[in-house]
Amino acid sequence: MFKQDQLDKIAAKKEGWSAKLAATMKKRPERVEKFAVDSGVDINTVYTPLDLADMDYDRDLGLPGEYPFTRGVQPNLYRGRLWTMRQYAGFGSAEETNQRFRYLLEQGQTGLSCAFDLPTQIGYDSDHPLAKGEIGKVGVAIDSLADMEILFDQIPLGKVSTSMTINAPAGVLLAMYIACAEKQGFNKSQINGTIQNDVIKEYICRGTYILPPEPSMRLISNIFEFCSKEIPQWNTISISGYHIREAGATAAQEIAFTLADGIAYVDAAIKAGLDVDTFGPRLSFFFNAHLNFLEEVAKFRAARRVWAKVMRERFGAKNPRSWTLRFHTQTAGVSLTAQQPMVNIMRTAFEALSAVLGGTQSLHTNSYDEALALPCDESVMIALRTQQVIGYEIGVCDMVDPLGGSYYIESLTNGLEKIAWDYIEKIDALGGAATASAIEYMQKEIHNSAYQYQLAIDNKKKTVIGVNSFHMEEKPPEGLLKVDLSVGERQEAKLRKVKAERDNAKVESLLQAIREAAQSDANLIPVFVDAVKEYVTLGEICGVLRDVFGEYKQQIVF
Repeated sequence: MFKQDQLDKIAAKKEGWSAKLAATMKKRPERVEKFAVDSGVDINTVYTPLDLADMDYDRDLGLPGEYPFTRGVQPNLYRGRLWTMRQYAGFGSAEETNQRFRYLLEQGQTGLSCAFDLPTQIGYDSDHPLAKGEIGKVGVAIDSLADMEILFDQIPLGKVSTSMTINAPAGVLLAMYIACAEKQGFNKSQINGTIQNDVIKEYICRGTYILPPEPSMRLISNIFEFCSKEIPQWNTISISGYHIREAGATAAQEIAFTLADGIAYVDAAIKAGLDVDTFGPRLSFFFNAHLNFLEEVAKFRAARRVWAKVMRERFGAKNPRSWTLRFHTQTAGVSLTAQQPMVNIMRTAFEALSAVLGGTQSLHTNSYDEALALPCDESVMIALRTQQVIGYEIGVCDMVDPLGGSYYIESLTNGLEKIAWDYIEKIDALGGAATASAIEYMQKEIHNSAYQYQLAIDNKKKTVIGVNSFHMEEKPPEGLLKVDLSVGERQEAKLRKVKAERDNAKVESLLQAIREAAQSDANLIPVFVDAVKEYVTLGEICGVLRDVFGEYKQQIVF
């Protein structure tokens, strides 16, 4: 990007400047011994063209909407349309969550994002003994199509984009969503949205898995195949770095481990006989926006560049849309503090801004009270308004990639990319992200990073306001949302009614059809759709899958 004689002049100037810097530092020592981002990339005092001497504009940057997509996946990004403002919501019963969804849509939210309770996430109905005490606590309870119909009452599924944070039983929830849309009068080809459907990260760090890796990967490939034919606008997977980061990974590890998971899914689909350009354009990703503002902007840019190279060079994708890394972002839950919770509003705003400057396609902003409880209406409103201020008031959406060309941002993007490639090569050498050895390796790396991060807080090398510095007396928080403890009893009563009123002989026949399909090479999604239309429950379907495939048992890593 720069001529050698120009670089030589800058180098000579910088040598003289460095002497001045050394003299200044004797009088005014720097705050810490060494500046570095959490990923391990050192931070220089100043950046110049010398830090980008080997950069090639076309190879490393290009223009927005063109390979390698460092500067974004659309030519005009937010000048055409702002990102989807998709606040994550779900608690208690389907009725309560429906009210929250409709409230958010009335306030200007442009897409829905649904949280499911723990029993739903691991494939148990609300009447299962293991569901006791967990029904509706961290999301909405969905046992059957009857709950899905209530959840989306008066919300037209052919016109609203919905993201569902569901993984192990993703195919079953997708089937319910399809059935619900069709009951509203929409053809399934009209619906659009996303299912998370990312089971590998459950093995790595989150824990809401059901089946072993091989049948789980089969189900994911089944979804890829079904949606490519039947629901062309649906994002078939949201490959998630969010939970990897929440578990303690660095920004570079978030890039590497997320994209390594993506590589495993693409491998599995190709081995199942699918063409990469058939499903590649509908892959999507889910990233965390953490506290180190400029590192996060560089992270998003580096991730796009790595994925473009993976899809074009490793998998030979021909369709440019297969090369694009499209992603949803959520601000960092682990950055929120119970102490001085109003400070979380500022944390979330800066994290959201980093995602926008990094070119996200959709965004969720956390609510300030989430370290204490599920968000109340007031905190959700502030979180949504935070996105709207960024989008409409402060001018950062008027150009594409406004930080592109910054010596520091470009240097840091390069540094994060290099670390990510090193990790991906190690994971490849272990057999790929879906193997037990790679899962154990990633877990150990995440655990070590989490320990180092907490150690820095404990030793006050990293400042967290209200936690290890700037303390103050506080009043007990008021107005926190509390889930009604009777929600479990009400949910079980609804489930008993569904089971009593449906055609149970037909239910048994459909469960047998699922068993036979699971024991063959058939695509399971069509039989799931047939079953849920007759109010076969999530737990009943997952129970058959457990019988056929067995359950995954987590390895313990220290």
